[in-house]
Amino acid sequence: MDQGELTARRATDGAAVRCAWRDGRIIALEPAATAPDDAWLAPTLFDPQVNGYVGIDFQRTGVTAAEMETGLAGLRRDGCGQILYTLTTSPWDELIANLRRARAARDCSPSLARAIVGWHIEGPFISPVRGFAGAHDPRWMCDATPERLRELRAAAGDLPLMLTLAPERAGGIEAVKLATTLGMVVAIGHSDAPADVLRAAVAAGARAFTHLGNGIPQALDRHDNVVWRVLDGSGLVAGIIPDAIHVSPTLFRIMHRSGVDAYYTTDAMAAAGMPPGRYRIGALEVDVGADQVVREPGKPNFAGSALTPLQGVFRAARMLDRPWQECWARFSTAPRRLMGIADPLVVGAPADFCIVRGRDRAEAVEVVMDGAVIARHAPAPG
Repeated sequence: MDQGELTARRATDGAAVRCAWRDGRIIALEPAATAPDDAWLAPTLFDPQVNGYVGIDFQRTGVTAAEMETGLAGLRRDGCGQILYTLTTSPWDELIANLRRARAARDCSPSLARAIVGWHIEGPFISPVRGFAGAHDPRWMCDATPERLRELRAAAGDLPLMLTLAPERAGGIEAVKLATTLGMVVAIGHSDAPADVLRAAVAAGARAFTHLGNGIPQALDRHDNVVWRVLDGSGLVAGIIPDAIHVSPTLFRIMHRSGVDAYYTTDAMAAAGMPPGRYRIGALEVDVGADQVVREPGKPNFAGSALTPLQGVFRAARMLDRPWQECWARFSTAPRRLMGIADPLVVGAPADFCIVRGRDRAEAVEVVMDGAVIARHAPAPG
């Protein structure tokens, strides 16, 4: 479609707007006198933690640019226009080499550059304690030394970079300070940091907590645990996986009622957008059941997610019994704000957006890229 226009309500504030596009770019976005109450204009979703998608494992050494394109095409089909390309704990030299290869592929591809707007390095500076380590291999964990942090910053280039670490490790608070100085967004995760260490990390610059409620043992002290510490006025923005699996609906509601600022993520791995089966996350082999639960064979702990971004929005709305627009913002506006990513719905930007149909509830979603509908989801996923 070379050109088109839409009058709809903007999902972020309900305002009536007219959006027009030509040659794949937005040429007008302006107030409208009125708009139908069953058409909503929403920005594409932004997922700050994606390990793979539609059978493509971003952790695999040697993943090709074409495979990366395939994974990102699957994400676009499911309403997600931008991501932080995520690499997890592995031998340090291997992790840095994989990051450099991914950056080189992005630098050579306009479509990869458009979708990969930053990096998320989850580990290896995390807790090796069983339960808190999650599916990460403790053999490759290490401390965040100044040399490693500077090497990571250089490998990532100038793009936004989220770094998940455990501040209770040796030199953890100094690492938070230096990473922040180097322009990284520091998130705490896979961590059992005591309350005083959390406070010190926040004072040093830590801003978020990675997939709160996960990367923890199944059994926790009911009186004092890292989930309660984060919810108790820590000041951290909580990342949450809204699949009703990684965080139960009850805890999900409690997290929101605590008043914590939250963003959503899939923490997707290669099985996301694919049927049940056996998949890989780097060197780790995992099974994915019909319920979308990702586990290491024979083990109870979760290992990533098979959730799609659109499913996450509508499951969150259902768990909270809140408007889907509120949850859409936590999967788009909130993580973009955290990472300093610009609003994609502006004049001159690519005509990438979602049209959500329905009055009292979302009945269908149309995904538009370059001004053309590339996918229709009806009924709305969830």
